Amino acid sequence: MAKVLMKGNEALGEGAVIAGCRYFFGYPITPQSEVAEYLARRLPQVEGVFLQAESELAAINMVYGGAAAGARVMTGSSGPGISLKQEGISFIAEAELPCVIANISRGGPGLGGIQPAQSDYFQACKGGGHGDYHLMVLAPSSVQEMMDFALLAFDLADKYRTPVMIMSEGMLGQMMEPVEVREPVTEQYAKPWATNGCAGRKPNIVNTLHLGVEELEERNRHLFRKYAEIQAREKRAETMLTKDAELVVVAFGLLSRVVKKAVIEARKKGIKVGLVRPVTLWPFPDEHIRECLETAKMFLSIEINMGQMIEDVRLAVNGQAPVEFYGRIGVVPSPREVEEAIMAAAEKGGLV
Repeated sequence: MAKVLMKGNEALGEGAVIAGCRYFFGYPITPQSEVAEYLARRLPQVEGVFLQAESELAAINMVYGGAAAGARVMTGSSGPGISLKQEGISFIAEAELPCVIANISRGGPGLGGIQPAQSDYFQACKGGGHGDYHLMVLAPSSVQEMMDFALLAFDLADKYRTPVMIMSEGMLGQMMEPVEVREPVTEQYAKPWATNGCAGRKPNIVNTLHLGVEELEERNRHLFRKYAEIQAREKRAETMLTKDAELVVVAFGLLSRVVKKAVIEARKKGIKVGLVRPVTLWPFPDEHIRECLETAKMFLSIEINMGQMIEDVRLAVNGQAPVEFYGRIGVVPSPREVEEAIMAAAEKGGLV
């Protein structure tokens, strides 16, 4: 199959169309705006609807309505915009409505800058809104995965009736790579719960208000039984050279590609180093990390932030090995810089 040169944001948009998404409600913010721009052109070609809402709050509530009606629906933004959507995201999670949310991350806090960052990890993985809930979070590392993960996200969202976030760095959204365009999805999950007419059955109702104590508690327990199922079935990670690794680097997204090069170079210098790349940030692939404990004497979390994923790495390691951190802000470090960080950690841990 021929490949097409596409931006990451464009590939994400096309992946959504291929997945059967026909509704996008959003509001522009760099470095995400190309997702909306692409779908503004593309959705009318497939009899879909693109609507630029008057605000992020309006956009996420339109997503709520579209998802409740059974449509495959998507929104996109960056960190500050996702913050504005958090109330609606919490409502959507409680109502068990499937949708896809794209976060093309920028640096922060505050308005920050449009440079590449992974500073929204806490926001995505620790429940940025109110109440007890989780989002599934996918972290692509290439333009091809921006497309492929869009298809995966819609399937996971429908399968588990949950919002799924695709979180990538701003640089990945802007960079161009050859992409193999996937075949259109022709089968989707049935949605007998949707509020799309009630001929021959009782009306379906979408509700997030539970005033009774027992009802509220059981509702939350129901959600967390589902989250436990997701954790049991959907943890995903890529591993590289971990079978004999004494030093295991953990990195996700675009940064993991830089780390791969650095790991290969450090291996040439005699350092037994490997890589665990989380593909799902939630559920976090802790089992993949624990499997490394047979040989690993230390771990190194490398992130484009001040240290967020490292907390989940430490929880997975559970005190059985030291966990070090190396981070940059708004900068994707070079393979040489990452290699130096690996060598410094190895020296500190007595692995040289």
